[in-house]
Amino acid sequence: MPSVFLQGRHTASYPSLAPEARRGSVRRVTEVGEEVLHRPCRDVTEFGPDLAALIDDMFRTMYIAEGAGLAANQVGVDLRLFVYDCPDDDGVRHVGHIVNPVLEPLAPAARRLLDEDEGCLSVPGAVMAVPRPDRAVVRGLDRNGEPLRIEGTGYFARCLAHETDHVNGRVYLDRLSARDRKRALRQSADRRDEVLARRAANAAALGAA
Repeated sequence: MPSVFLQGRHTASYPSLAPEARRGSVRRVTEVGEEVLHRPCRDVTEFGPDLAALIDDMFRTMYIAEGAGLAANQVGVDLRLFVYDCPDDDGVRHVGHIVNPVLEPLAPAARRLLDEDEGCLSVPGAVMAVPRPDRAVVRGLDRNGEPLRIEGTGYFARCLAHETDHVNGRVYLDRLSARDRKRALRQSADRRDEVLARRAANAAALGAA
């Protein structure tokens, strides 16, 4: 069995879908161009059942959309929060959520940029190479307001950086040249209907499970 880290801590066993997804409801995924994706989100200041329910909904929506991470503004909620279920380059699975995330700056000696493919649920169907450091450290809080520190490498580092960008009001297209941004938007226009149809099928399948 592959290793699983839940909220940054190793766990002996974990289901294929986070339990939150069974409790949650599917929400519409916002798309590039919608205002909520292009402005910094507000800090979470209230911890309780409403926040827990939002996290549940975000996990379910992320799985339906076949994502590795999902920020709250991607379901139209202007709050600094994201969820994730993402492997690193060694096949280790990382699952959790982070409230009010802050990406720590890395010393130049600790940074190695990887120019690898990246997609986004809010730009359905588009995949473009984006340079990101191969290591990321994010500090924040859990749903109960307790401090968290999550560290990732490889693909999981990319996920952490990508989702923290979202809560800061940036999409990955903002890191592309004007030419590559246009290419990504053309990809999305060509593939969007196919992606949305697959999400609808996933929602039906999960609802019947």
